[in-house]
Amino acid sequence: MDVGLVCDACSALTPIGVPQCTRCGSAVALDPRAAKKSQPPPAANRAPATMQSTAAPCPKCGDLVTGGLKFCPSCGQRIVVEHMFDVETKVGPVAKAGHRPTMMFGGVMQQARAKLTLIRGDGEDSVSFTLAGTDHLAGRGDCPIAFPDDTFLSPTHANFTYRDGKLVVVDEDSLNGVFVRIHGGLEIAVGTTILVGEQVLVVKLAPTPEDLPDAEGTYFSASMVRPASLEVHQHLRGGVAGWVFRLNTDVITIGREANDINFPEDPFISGRHAELKLDSSGSAAVLSVTDLGSRNGTFVRITGEQVLKHGDYVFLGQQLLRVEIV
Repeated sequence: MDVGLVCDACSALTPIGVPQCTRCGSAVALDPRAAKKSQPPPAANRAPATMQSTAAPCPKCGDLVTGGLKFCPSCGQRIVVEHMFDVETKVGPVAKAGHRPTMMFGGVMQQARAKLTLIRGDGEDSVSFTLAGTDHLAGRGDCPIAFPDDTFLSPTHANFTYRDGKLVVVDEDSLNGVFVRIHGGLEIAVGTTILVGEQVLVVKLAPTPEDLPDAEGTYFSASMVRPASLEVHQHLRGGVAGWVFRLNTDVITIGREANDINFPEDPFISGRHAELKLDSSGSAAVLSVTDLGSRNGTFVRITGEQVLKHGDYVFLGQQLLRVEIV
């Protein structure tokens, strides 16, 4: 007759003196504490997978506690489990006596002060880019923020960087520029490029041509020059010059219909979209652009770089990005 112990887990007979079941590997012993250890811990005593660590002795009874358990299976003592993925999201309160404060893993969350969210063509949010470093290049090439299929982007188009605690976008000498949506009105320099719907427009002061003859005394024959204060030049794809609008007024409205300048076939322009204003009352002329509550906004091409705020929209190539300061 065989003598041994019956495994509690699989009912297999295990010879006397053998500490583990030869069939399933469970602990087999007359000591009730060993049998208790062989049972799987209850769910309340299991640490999350990301917090499970190596075996450690119980500080109360000295038994080895394995599998990242939160309580000793022998005496019930609470086990403090530490792991590099145990990251606190709040910083500031002083830790209680006897407890070490949890440090940020890699400092990633602490440095991620902003993110960019890509806006799809239907206006819904798409992917987000976390700005957790110092410099974050964007473009068509090998960049952290890459849009390889956008042929209107330069290989390295822009850089989103932190400076003096603020998020700044820098135009990396791109061909088509970086545009930022304005809030209400904005004073602009003469020659500034604005984006209204799909229209790329350059705003200039209207020059007064000199009506002079050539060396032989012959005058150039063309249409009569009418008085004008502002010129708005339309730029077409491929670098071709489009319409030139000359208007003799200090306030110009742009939209789809019933404005000084109309683009009826542009589906992205509102009825009354934007306004240009020239103030010549001072010593120097002041030019400004104002969005008239349009649906898609009015964008201004930046010169060099610009500080961004929470809620700003940045247009690169054909990509619209929303700025979120966290």
